[in-house]
Amino acid sequence: MTRPALSKPAPSDSVALSVRDVKLSFGGLRALDGVSFDVAPGRVTGLVGPNGAGKTTLFNVVSGLHRAQSGAITYAGRRIEGESPHRITQAGLVRTFQIARGFPALTVFEHLMVYGVRQPGESLMTAILGSAAARRREAELAETALAVARRLRLSHVIDNRVTDLSGGQKKLLEIGRALMAEPGMILFDEPAAGVNPTLAEEIGDELLALAAEGMTVLLIEHDMALIERLCRHVVVMARGRTLAEGTFDEVRENREVQDAYLGGRR
Repeated sequence: MTRPALSKPAPSDSVALSVRDVKLSFGGLRALDGVSFDVAPGRVTGLVGPNGAGKTTLFNVVSGLHRAQSGAITYAGRRIEGESPHRITQAGLVRTFQIARGFPALTVFEHLMVYGVRQPGESLMTAILGSAAARRREAELAETALAVARRLRLSHVIDNRVTDLSGGQKKLLEIGRALMAEPGMILFDEPAAGVNPTLAEEIGDELLALAAEGMTVLLIEHDMALIERLCRHVVVMARGRTLAEGTFDEVRENREVQDAYLGGRR
């Protein structure tokens, strides 16, 4: 299968993303209470924990949707806490959502095109006058969108409206949206939730392929079999804190993790 090139590979240092003592409260609720961990580049890291542990809230903070009240977040050697989502995406860090987002009235192809980087219309004069460079860039984006669709097995629905897609196809399109941003790292929020086992396996294979190409992946997922298959390193959160981290086997045998997430020893 033809795969589009990744133009923003993860940094070659030992740490792609560093989260240090991040805290965030909503009223009297401490959603994040000093979360700290590192994500190594070029591999799939799992972020797991019980419902309400703060995983998605942390994604919202890292991606700029929420602003932490304290703590530091560094991506590719650059402090990004407090930056806007747009600037964080420009830096090469993007995220997906549990419920696929997009423009329902657009086709799959149009949807992918919208999320392409360095759009010809981003410059007012270019949008008004048009230019050879703008036309070349639009053609490049079209080639990338078609390649992403092939990669995710969406070519046969490329002209379908997003509203006509199945739930699984919308999950794949959400991955495609992230890939169109040409990222170096993607935060995946339950990309296989609600899909059939076969598609879940295919999504898992795609995440492994991305990591093999140099992409850094941080994955929230409740399917422990999928986490075990994909993740060399797993971070466990509970009650807004980092509870444990290590290999899957290490965290599975951790008594605190069993008590907080797995319901204790069996």
